[in-house]
Amino acid sequence: MAKLLDEIYGEGVTVGSAPTPPTPPSDTAQRLNQAMKRLRARLRAESGQHATGLTATQLAVLAEVVREGPVTAARLAALEHVTPQAIAQSLAVLKAAGLVHGAPDPRDGRRKLISADPSAGALIERLLTGRATFLARAITQVVRPEERDDLEKAVELLERLAGAEIHPHIP
Repeated sequence: MAKLLDEIYGEGVTVGSAPTPPTPPSDTAQRLNQAMKRLRARLRAESGQHATGLTATQLAVLAEVVREGPVTAARLAALEHVTPQAIAQSLAVLKAAGLVHGAPDPRDGRRKLISADPSAGALIERLLTGRATFLARAITQVVRPEERDDLEKAVELLERLAGAEIHPHIP
């Protein structure tokens, strides 16, 4: 019957009810934003991030110092897309906690290079492992095997969105 209707009315046309209009991108964006907020909060809780006493911003800065190696505050600000003042505030807390330290740049004594204490690397690794462990358990328990390809596609789309260079809409 469906094949006959497709031949008469054209493929994908429904008879007796109007097709569902596509969801506006703004609605999808709002749902995605809410889902990401909930997932981020869950990952923070599951990884033990709250127990560190550090904010998400401070931990992001610490992770960059661990990843980049000796780095200037200006480079950290650029990597994190924040002001130098915001980096200075985060670095002050991280220095007080003994997680990072500054030393003069051997090539330019006017600049300071920020380095991570070995305990910082261990902390970041523990948090990342906690997040990955939670996500792996959640995928195993919540995502049906036949949905795994859909999840892979969703991850690819999220990676594309994260890397998108969007230009402002000019009317």
